[in-house]
Amino acid sequence: MAAQLKIAGIIRESIVDGPGIRFVVFTQGCSHRCPGCHNPQTHDPEDGNWISTDKLLEEIGKNPMLKGVTFSGGEPFEQPAPLAELAKGVTEMGLDLVSYSGYTFEELLQMAEDDEDIRYIIEQCRMIIDGRFIEEKKTLALPFRGSTNQRLIDVQASLAAGKAVVFDDPV
Repeated sequence: MAAQLKIAGIIRESIVDGPGIRFVVFTQGCSHRCPGCHNPQTHDPEDGNWISTDKLLEEIGKNPMLKGVTFSGGEPFEQPAPLAELAKGVTEMGLDLVSYSGYTFEELLQMAEDDEDIRYIIEQCRMIIDGRFIEEKKTLALPFRGSTNQRLIDVQASLAAGKAVVFDDPV
């Protein structure tokens, strides 16, 4: 049976939420509630709509032009079980996975010690854009992120190195 995910919405084709043409899933609910957040409508976990991971995979599969899928939000890692299931389907389709998170990569790794779904999502990601949005560090000059403290983490290189490795060029 497919898992149910609470979402704020989807974008079927985006070029600003990671490299290439991407299907973006905006999860609903975010405990960070960063001042100045680009998606404040995603904060309240009581808002949004439920959708099955099977339905999302069906929608993703309709576009042969996609390079990958991006988990955004909200805070994706606050719904790890359904997103782990979705991540599995995405990688089985041969698409790459990018995720945003207000948590730092180091915080996510610590959380993954106690949550196998979080660990699985991390392991499936090509890139994680990490860190809370900080309004005082806002920039429009950096690709795929909103403030200068946020990093483009090369997940596979980071897991191999045992520390966060930042992409030189994620495209």
